[in-house]
Amino acid sequence: MAKYRKLGKTSSQRKALLRNQITQLVYHGKIVTTQARAKEVQKQVESIIALAVKEKDNFEMVKVTAKVARKDKDGKRVKEVVDGKKVTVYDEVEKEIKKDMPSRLHARRQIMKTLYPVTEVPTAAAGKKKNTKEIDLVAKLFDEVAPKYVDRKGGYTRVVKIGQRKGDAAMMVVLELV
Repeated sequence: MAKYRKLGKTSSQRKALLRNQITQLVYHGKIVTTQARAKEVQKQVESIIALAVKEKDNFEMVKVTAKVARKDKDGKRVKEVVDGKKVTVYDEVEKEIKKDMPSRLHARRQIMKTLYPVTEVPTAAAGKKKNTKEIDLVAKLFDEVAPKYVDRKGGYTRVVKIGQRKGDAAMMVVLELV
């Protein structure tokens, strides 16, 4: 018995396809794909979510001081002249941040190995770099997805058949987070 389906692709293509589908499933909450692909994606997503659930509370809050540039009412950095040079003025701010424990940090890196980075582009500025923002899917897994599944022992995804594809009659399914 084989450990995985080859999906008619080379290993690099298959890994890229599965990584992309896993990323989209975590980002959107559901995807439409073929049954064979869904079963492969489901295996990997279940293990990622199980890892996030296990390590969701494994952090400590730490107070740190950080230098932050002072800004004026327009949001631009305040400059002052020192020895004939313009220098940005910095203020020290005390922040409270989450510091991962070693096992959570390892889990975070394992999950990052699987997920692609996601950049969200506003619809008004489509095709432009302005106002794009990087979405932290690992943080989303730890903070939003994992707390929903704390009481569950697996079975985080559901496969719903929606019929055959018109072109090649492949069985299409919706793979969604429960």
